Amino acid sequence: MRELERWADAGLGVAFAVVLAFWAYQIADSWGGGYWLFDCAAGAVVCLLALVRRRHRLWTAVAGLAVAGVAILVARFAGLPAEPGPGMTFGLSVLIGSAARVLPVPQAAGVAAGGLAVVLGSPLAMSTHASATVLAGVAWIAALVTGVWQRVLEDRRRDAAERVRRNERLELARELHDVVAHHVTCVVLQAQAARLVARKAPERVAGSLADIELAGSDALAATRRVVGLLREPGGGASAAFGPAERLGELVGRFHGPPVSLRLPDGEPVWPSQVAGTVYRVVQESLTNVSRHAPHAGSVTVSVAQRGGALAVEVADDAPPPPARPHRGGGYGLVGMRERVEALGGTLAAGPRPGGGWSVLATLPLPPGPGGRS
Repeated sequence: MRELERWADAGLGVAFAVVLAFWAYQIADSWGGGYWLFDCAAGAVVCLLALVRRRHRLWTAVAGLAVAGVAILVARFAGLPAEPGPGMTFGLSVLIGSAARVLPVPQAAGVAAGGLAVVLGSPLAMSTHASATVLAGVAWIAALVTGVWQRVLEDRRRDAAERVRRNERLELARELHDVVAHHVTCVVLQAQAARLVARKAPERVAGSLADIELAGSDALAATRRVVGLLREPGGGASAAFGPAERLGELVGRFHGPPVSLRLPDGEPVWPSQVAGTVYRVVQESLTNVSRHAPHAGSVTVSVAQRGGALAVEVADDAPPPPARPHRGGGYGLVGMRERVEALGGTLAAGPRPGGGWSVLATLPLPPGPGGRS
């Protein structure tokens, strides 16, 4: 993102220089002498403020408006060419649009009012032609409309992402209920067994109590992990969980290109929160394939356990159509990333070197059965 911003600012700087140079030539051609110097210098200051606006959007906008106001007064009393000139108007439009897009509403409104004051004050310059005022007014309206529209779009994207996160947390809350119910049931069953052992073989009570203690510790660990996901906001001790059947059913229900499912040898047993996240990643990735790559020849779903981590990859071989890059901005990835990063993992999605698209999630496994050996 920062790299893109640097390139955008570089292009903006070139545009500023071209406009300033063009208008300086026009003034020199029509006015002669050094009349172009003041307009070019004042415009360059405002354009420079526009280029560094991201450091402090409010004060760069205020400074740009102040320079414009002073330039109008100087042009009025010194008999100089019209102010604000096109270069200064261009820089002010960038500052005003940036303020309208990012700053809090009261500050953005203040900057917009300052821009309007510059437009209304431009006729004060004795040498100002109506065309300069019209240009300043049109630029002010365009900057304001563009900034407000970008602000609305960003607010909508933010709200949509927050809805995805909220739905994900609700799903995690349901999983919390399942995790707690599973572990508490285990504790209750072992406590009942301990009562029988106490009557028939008292010497074995210590072992039964140790089993109960272990089950309770597992329940607390699993609960902390799921509650942690909810508090982040956005899993667990090894509760026996058979993901192969669920993934097999998910792949079997998929209506799209043929899917090849690759799982670790044997019957994998992962913590319930990890298994649920694996299922969620595969489910959302297959949904993306059906939406964005229906003409893919095949899809590969591979789950590999490497040491203390679990790698889940969903890849297709569809050729990249022109609209394919937009796929990376979907909100489905927001929900996947919410889960994966909350578990301490990573998620990467993008085009494959040989063609197609890949989603790769890496999840750490906790110590214990199904986790690190």
